Amino acid sequence: MDLPVNLPEKLYLLAYDPRRERTTQHSTLNLLLQAASLTELLRRGLVREDGRTAVARVRDSAAAAGLDPYTARLLGQIREKRPHGWSWWVGHARSAGRDQPIRCVREGLAEAGWIDLRRHRAAGLIPVTRVTVTDPGVREALAASVTAALKSPLSRVDPADAALTALVAAGRLRSALSPRQTREYRGRIAKLAPAAGPVPKALRTALAWRVASHAAAGAAAG
Repeated sequence: MDLPVNLPEKLYLLAYDPRRERTTQHSTLNLLLQAASLTELLRRGLVREDGRTAVARVRDSAAAAGLDPYTARLLGQIREKRPHGWSWWVGHARSAGRDQPIRCVREGLAEAGWIDLRRHRAAGLIPVTRVTVTDPGVREALAASVTAALKSPLSRVDPADAALTALVAAGRLRSALSPRQTREYRGRIAKLAPAAGPVPKALRTALAWRVASHAAAGAAAG
């Protein structure tokens, strides 16, 4: 079975709830997708770590061939901006508007034919986008790849699946990995994490920042 190649596309589909026809964990999914894009660039050798910062390795736009649209755009941003740490880049994901990872990755999947989008207004007022996975077996196959990464001999785990599983665990994506599984396979997840480089740790840091920021805002409002 053919599957999406890029990590953000895979992670989006793992976050999809077919019963509700939408993604789960919407409040943190932008950060997870941003982390997946960074990991994809790192895996392909398009960015590298230089003193704990992300630096583009190439300037040729042809190097972005085969990337999903959002990850290609992120590569351009890394080229243009001064160097920043991985946590900064993960936290830099937009949470609203056309440039947010959720929307960009979703549109890319729709254009490639992996999902169908149906837009309407709930109660005639609120804009809603219903998402349907073209082939439900694709999401099932991606979920199976996460399970295999946790249970198969480590030498047989594809590096991309290892990186995906590490991101799922770091981002606490419960639609793909339950809290019980995360605890049960904690040691194995630690062995898979190097496939994603410094990004899982950066994702956990960015998520902690988000929680602290929301708590501070709530305290100030109170």
